[in-house]
Amino acid sequence: MNVDFNSPCSESASVDPAASVKPTEGSSPPPETGNDATGKGDLMELKALVEMLTLDLKAELKATEGSIQNLAGRIAAEVERICQKSGRIQASGQGSAWQVSLARHRLQKCLTYYRLGSRRGRVELHGTLGSMIYRYVAPTRLQLGFQARYNLIEDFLQAFYGESLKAFRRENELGETYQPRTRLELAEYMAFTEQYAKRRISLPGGQSQQLIVLRAQRFGQRQPLEMSVDIEQALESPKGEDAEAHNRTPIAQQVREQMVADSVDSSSEAVLRDRVVSELVAYLESQGQTDCVNYLVLKLQDLSAPEIDEILGLTPRQRDYLQQRFKYHVERFTLSHNWKLVHQWLGADLDQNLGLAGQQWQTFWQTLNPEQCRLIELKRSQATDEEIIRELKLTPKKLQKRWEQLLDLARQVRNQN
Repeated sequence: MNVDFNSPCSESASVDPAASVKPTEGSSPPPETGNDATGKGDLMELKALVEMLTLDLKAELKATEGSIQNLAGRIAAEVERICQKSGRIQASGQGSAWQVSLARHRLQKCLTYYRLGSRRGRVELHGTLGSMIYRYVAPTRLQLGFQARYNLIEDFLQAFYGESLKAFRRENELGETYQPRTRLELAEYMAFTEQYAKRRISLPGGQSQQLIVLRAQRFGQRQPLEMSVDIEQALESPKGEDAEAHNRTPIAQQVREQMVADSVDSSSEAVLRDRVVSELVAYLESQGQTDCVNYLVLKLQDLSAPEIDEILGLTPRQRDYLQQRFKYHVERFTLSHNWKLVHQWLGADLDQNLGLAGQQWQTFWQTLNPEQCRLIELKRSQATDEEIIRELKLTPKKLQKRWEQLLDLARQVRNQN
């Protein structure tokens, strides 16, 4: 992933951070704020906050005095501006505590990107922002394949980086030609861009939305609905897949193999595949698994395990843990969420005997008890869950469990050979 941080901005909107950012880093500031924080409604002197941040930075970085003071000054000025204009902070009576809390939060974000370095930091930022806008860069009626949607994300983010750079210059009173060049400057800019993307914009009706989501929605509305959907080349299995196979159950392997099958999709298969990927991304996000979303995106780009480790900054042990979590959520998604969509994509829905050949189906059917046979018959007849619950006298939870057991049993028969 190459990120051009100097791309021209197709659309630049002036956003006042004090008006749009709410201090959501914590429900309340920490009780101890240092010697210069009074804990009262009054704010710290800007000079005192700069000195505190300068000391914190010197303890972490080996950078020039001037660059450290410049960074500390910009963070302090931004936080002071937020605290002065936030009614919530002013009413809390703990202005200085909020100052310190927000300032150190921004400082730590800068240090995180600094430690990642230029390449890994850009990839981390790209993955974070990409997962936030995946569902918004194209109209819902426009059925795009994964690669087409990925290309739209790339186009959108390059413009967004340009917008954030203009905002960074404007809010920090830097010249129009300023470009972040040193490692520390790049880290500061990337941290600013992430925070800028997450700013909450007030909407009618007392609602709010993140700035980058609003930008992506507008970007998506500009995409013509008659845009052609290319027949895509499905992604190949990543290098080193055999080395990871022992960590995967057969159903996870089957989903993965289908996602990265190295044959050309038909247009209908491409649409179905994109629906599965989109639904899986949405499911992972709903479970708070953004790191699993990033992992999925990288896997679908044909990256090997060592490459993913480097990009995400993982140790082998951390990657194993992430793989286990990803595997768990893929299986839950496959069995519990949109099972019909996934099994249709795998060629294993009920109309195809759950993917079982003639003899396999007979073997499978003979292992079932009368209740299980009737459950399959009812599902085939497209009976509703309410109708099935009434006939089989099951609770909704027990029905879900029974059906998951059937799908898992069919999977075991499919993979016996």
